[in-house]
Amino acid sequence: MRCDFATPPAAVRAARGGRLLAGQDTRPSAPARGEAVRDPAAAWGGAPAPGIIGIGYQRVGGLKQTTKQSDPAVGEIVGLGVTALSHRIASGALSCREVMTAYLAQIDAVNPCVNAIVSRLPHEKLLAEADARDRELARGTHRGWLHGIPQAIKDLTPTAGIATTFGSPLFAEQIPAQDGLIVERMKAAGAIVIGKTNTPEFGLGSQTYNPVFGTTRNAYDHDLTAGGSSGGAAAALAMRMLPVADGSDMMGSLRNPAAFNNVFGFRPSFGRVPQAPAPDVFGQQLGTEGPMGRSVADVARLLATQAGADPRAPLSIAEAAAPFADEPDTEVAGLRIGWIGDWGGYLPMEAGILDVCEQALGRLETIGCIVEPTVPAFDPARLWRCWNTLRQWAVAGKLAPLHDDPHTRDRLKPEACWEIERGLALSALDIHRANVERSAWYQALRGAFERFDVLAMPSAQVFAFDADTHWPAEIAGHAMDTYHRWMEVVIGASLAGVPAMNVPAGFDERGRAMGLQLIGPHRADLDVLRLAAAYERVAADVVARTPVWQ
Repeated sequence: MRCDFATPPAAVRAARGGRLLAGQDTRPSAPARGEAVRDPAAAWGGAPAPGIIGIGYQRVGGLKQTTKQSDPAVGEIVGLGVTALSHRIASGALSCREVMTAYLAQIDAVNPCVNAIVSRLPHEKLLAEADARDRELARGTHRGWLHGIPQAIKDLTPTAGIATTFGSPLFAEQIPAQDGLIVERMKAAGAIVIGKTNTPEFGLGSQTYNPVFGTTRNAYDHDLTAGGSSGGAAAALAMRMLPVADGSDMMGSLRNPAAFNNVFGFRPSFGRVPQAPAPDVFGQQLGTEGPMGRSVADVARLLATQAGADPRAPLSIAEAAAPFADEPDTEVAGLRIGWIGDWGGYLPMEAGILDVCEQALGRLETIGCIVEPTVPAFDPARLWRCWNTLRQWAVAGKLAPLHDDPHTRDRLKPEACWEIERGLALSALDIHRANVERSAWYQALRGAFERFDVLAMPSAQVFAFDADTHWPAEIAGHAMDTYHRWMEVVIGASLAGVPAMNVPAGFDERGRAMGLQLIGPHRADLDVLRLAAAYERVAADVVARTPVWQ
């Protein structure tokens, strides 16, 4: 495919309600400029909302150009991992202006291919910030390891002074007054925020499209999806538009897009990366923020910045985050890995996925790991029912006020309405029973970790599919009864609150990437990172495979 990027959805809408069909375009249009909308910000658990105010927001529709990879000097800079880039800035080998100039050139060249970075700030402003960082270095002031490094924040996380849309036309012109906690921490370490990365509406679904900015496409085949909901972050990383990236994960959103774009994505233990500001700091514990990168060392370095207790998040882990910044120990001989695969045939898988993942496990066997098949002692159908109850409760808790108001309900995607309506029908006893089931699953998983050090599963049940398809209707002849069932493979780690890393597993004969989840016990984040680093050493050929530039 050439870089003739598709426009955002036109004013073509199917009637709301009824059965959702894969590929049916039911996305609402964005509000016209200056159109009055009610302020729904209090319903969404993000930043304190200053209201819907007039700003300009970038659209990618109408781009009709074929781009090419940027010049060699730019390619050398953007090809560096963030750790190496940080060292060069700190040593004076590269200026912050040189780095910013290179990244802006790369984004201009390749972002039209994939539509990963949105709400971009003006070049002049960003270059002025880079110059200010250079002046600080000249005075002997170094803010931290991200000093002068460009970052784009996932568009679900609040960014002060930069539009945070959640991919929804209801928030298309919202500018938060306050940064999210991970943004505060990244800025304190010296990062320069250049814009946002694209996400599906409210992060719902592992396919990144929305009516505000359109669809994000796969770095290795621009006809295919980038996954989601951190699809913009993953595609931007793979296309060398960011050296490292933040994301978030409820139902695989740091793992699925990382798998589809051949990068690393890490869902940390529950409480490792606190979220703030948040309206509910006790009940809603399915999602977490976390890091993505092109190397394990880069992922670990960003985790060290994101992690650590915060008084605004009372359930956050108080352990020191500094050890994550150290070079991981890669001695893993004798480590026991339980290969869950398709859970004894329960999970339908597209042909080729298990083969690619088993080849990746074979690489770990060459460095002394012991891989054995296993099936958890827990009925996965119970897990799925528990998941749906808790997810619907969580989504309804955030979005029900938007659904209650007829002025905003018609601008919600049908999948959001489906989640909300089912959540509203739940009783308090339903929630209690689901939490009991979740607790039973955690205890069953503890039993599995008495036998194995790490568990492994594919990071998705399908390879990346057509970017114009909202979600797969079937897998290997099995019909999908919900818009998200094709990602059932990721819910075990999410429900247990345990660390899970996507590592690039390899490619099928069509050149589609797949990833492998490495899942550890609660708070064993460093152990999972060590295994991933060891894998990276023996999978260098997979990790180094470059994307399609044009």
